[in-house]
Amino acid sequence: MLTNLTNKKLLIGAALCALLSAGFSASVFAQVNVDQVTDEGVKRADAGAADQRRVEQIANQTDDLLAEYNTVSKVVDGLVTYNSLLQRQVNNQESEMQALAESIDNVALIERQIIPMMTRMLDSLEEFVELDTPFLLNERRERLERLRGMMERSDVSAAEKFRRVIEAYQIENDYGRTIEAYKGTVPIEGNPQEVDFLRIGRVSLAYQSVGGAHTGAWDTATREWVELDPAEFKNQVAHGLRVARKQVAPDLLVVPVPAPVE
Repeated sequence: MLTNLTNKKLLIGAALCALLSAGFSASVFAQVNVDQVTDEGVKRADAGAADQRRVEQIANQTDDLLAEYNTVSKVVDGLVTYNSLLQRQVNNQESEMQALAESIDNVALIERQIIPMMTRMLDSLEEFVELDTPFLLNERRERLERLRGMMERSDVSAAEKFRRVIEAYQIENDYGRTIEAYKGTVPIEGNPQEVDFLRIGRVSLAYQSVGGAHTGAWDTATREWVELDPAEFKNQVAHGLRVARKQVAPDLLVVPVPAPVE
């Protein structure tokens, strides 16, 4: 009886020990699981925060790249416009260069044609001077001689040569519309004497010796100097000389005019 009671107490004690042991192990296991879950959550939270930072960093880099792209795109657009403008300018310059090259070719052709023409013009002008009334003869001949010398110079352009030839023609043309007094010499009684010439256009070329002893004129028919009647022409020629020198007001003059040659 005593033995059974003792065995029962032992069994009860063992059961209590087993229950207590089982409850302690469950508590410890539960605590371990909570810590692991907490640590895992912290790790995941840290990983999520790191991922978020990387996403934000990538987003910022993307914004920077987009801004840089927009800037570069604007620069490229500007360069495209600028290059297009430059290309048009280059095209225009090429067209101008082509036109200039053609002009140079034309100028060279014109120069080859105009030089002989100017030489013929000088020949004609020289012939005209020699056949014309012999006023200012030395001056006119020297002008022609200078022009012929200029024609041989390579440092004078064809345009300048042509201008000078036309200028000589204009000077000769102006002689026909002006009145002029100048000094020179005329053979009188076989001796050259100093006289005052009176040129009235190309209509009349008269002279009067110093002191007025001799008055004469150029005869285009005989191409000689002839004496004039002093009673008729001395005072008229003297008055014409004063008019030409602007010493008196212009007035009507009676001057010898050669008859037209038939």
